[in-house]
Amino acid sequence: MSDAPRVLIVEDDASIAQFVAASLSASGLLPSSVATAGEALAALARPPQLLVVDLGLPDMDGVDLIAQVRSVWSGPILVLSARTQEAQKIAALDAGADDYLTKPFSVGELLARVRAMLRRAATGPVQLPLLRVGALVLDREAHQLQRDGVALHLTPIEFRLFERLAQVPGKVVTHRQLLADVWGSDQVDQLQYLRIYMGHLRAKIEADPAQPRYLLTELGLGYRLADE
Repeated sequence: MSDAPRVLIVEDDASIAQFVAASLSASGLLPSSVATAGEALAALARPPQLLVVDLGLPDMDGVDLIAQVRSVWSGPILVLSARTQEAQKIAALDAGADDYLTKPFSVGELLARVRAMLRRAATGPVQLPLLRVGALVLDREAHQLQRDGVALHLTPIEFRLFERLAQVPGKVVTHRQLLADVWGSDQVDQLQYLRIYMGHLRAKIEADPAQPRYLLTELGLGYRLADE
């Protein structure tokens, strides 16, 4: 049990913290909890394998905490919050969170998100030159994407868009992040560009673009590349 992944829960509502801790413990993890951002930052002296953060903390907004944590720690961060507005979710993801789960949530969904994040963290960053996801193979050295062994003819922008998502398979990349990284920081408000090119990319990659298997939409937030 000592080798089980440690999870730090940052939640000022004691009942929710206990519920999350009990759920994680029952699945074989080692949870601990703190109620303030200050305690969370102090606890990073012994870094956990995963951080679970509520945004409504008494001493600091959770988005600000995430930004501070990201300056000293690169592990996975899952947000659990009652905030449902898209702008609030985007702010947390842009600050450095890896995923966002809205309260109320089911134990099953919580554990599935946690397992996926720990799995990605354990495998480390995507290594060059190849990334395989299902029938897709991204060959960065050859600047080529294949499906079922057949090279797909992508435009430079389509390739950069896929490659950006492939840097963090399974993780949400916000609209603004994609626009800044693919088109440039002066284009972060041109959401229509992104929608058009994502539609083109799906038409080339997906067997059924209307029901994508690989390029998944997070409504109002951004996109993610399926990691399994």
